[in-house]
Amino acid sequence: MNRTASVALAAAASIALATPVAQAQSNVLPTPRLVVDSTDPVAVMVSQLDLEKYKATIKGLTQFGDRRQGTKRNRDAVDWIEAQLKSYGCTNTERITYEYNPPAPTPRPAGAAGGAAGGAGAQGPRPQGPPVSAGGGRARGVRTRTGVNSDSLRQPDARLRALNAEPSMPGERQEVYCTKIGTTRPEEMYIIGGHMDGIGWGEAANDDASGSAIVMELARIFSDPSVQTERSIRFMLWNNEESGLNGARAYVEQRAKLQGIEEPKGSGKYPEPKWLGMIQHDMMMFDHGMPNPDGTMRKEQRPEADVNIEFQSNSKMSKQSADLAWYFHSANAKYATDYPAQVGPHMTNTDSGPFQDLVAAISLRENERGTQVGSGWDPHWHQPTDLFATFTDADFRLGLNAAQTTLGGVAKLVNAKRVPASK
Repeated sequence: MNRTASVALAAAASIALATPVAQAQSNVLPTPRLVVDSTDPVAVMVSQLDLEKYKATIKGLTQFGDRRQGTKRNRDAVDWIEAQLKSYGCTNTERITYEYNPPAPTPRPAGAAGGAAGGAGAQGPRPQGPPVSAGGGRARGVRTRTGVNSDSLRQPDARLRALNAEPSMPGERQEVYCTKIGTTRPEEMYIIGGHMDGIGWGEAANDDASGSAIVMELARIFSDPSVQTERSIRFMLWNNEESGLNGARAYVEQRAKLQGIEEPKGSGKYPEPKWLGMIQHDMMMFDHGMPNPDGTMRKEQRPEADVNIEFQSNSKMSKQSADLAWYFHSANAKYATDYPAQVGPHMTNTDSGPFQDLVAAISLRENERGTQVGSGWDPHWHQPTDLFATFTDADFRLGLNAAQTTLGGVAKLVNAKRVPASK
């Protein structure tokens, strides 16, 4: 074993002693004993990620309930996200505007159970078995029933039930983003995304306030005037994910052909820099393992909890996407304090999908989307229990480790560095 490997193993052992996994028996969540290398600007940036700030951003999003697309609560959440981004210094916020006019829902049979106003039938399809997703892999082991809760009466909190009661209406939709402009290669860009809408009569805390909060926290750190990047980074808060990735699809339809075009010519400004990679974050916190044989779930996080990094092996950009996934795997090994990463080839059913044939695209998650989430590994998925209060600090810390992974990876890719503040 060479000296570098020995040092790496020693550092890993030191971090492992401080993780919630290593101390699960005591149920104490310690602070990782990780010494920040002040000579590494990326390590300094990663150290600025804070568990309480991450939780506060998730909590801020949950004030709008499930943020279902086509509702006032969704529009209010978009406004709030924009205000937050501006408060971070990411002042060049913009919006994508598009129309969403789905077919009218099929009438339910007379006498079917209803619920309160905007209740059963208003939130989506009735619960069904684990979905079969193209490219999602083959499920194995114990599987439990999954689906979208559409019954308002399953939400015992009257305040939240009332907040979520307004049904979705067709029409105009908007989603907000801001951009860190690169200094020497502004015409090239990485996109960091998470979807801000949800369903199920809860607060959509995990699906996907947990991913949206990662995007927003990274926007906060990269927007610091002392942080300089060679390439650009776009922080994207997708809408309409739950209805079929419609917000991401609208972005691709409107912006793909504008990549790398200087506007106005000679200005050095690129409204849509060339895409170098798309990194999505969708359901980041709940890794409690496979369901028990009786369908119940363990209350504690599983000892093997990890950050899943997925690419789609049957996409046109599979090689480039796999390379990006393994690059992030390396970033996790260097910068994540608690949880390791695992790479999988079955990215599916998230906003990176519309990009996967156009550019290197990966998704970070709590579990494999097709084979684990789809088999019931997260009982709160699209359910009234997807609440901020449902999750423990260990769960939130798993999401924070995904943020550390992405920040470390992207910062390296854009050659981020810190510069003295201008006088």
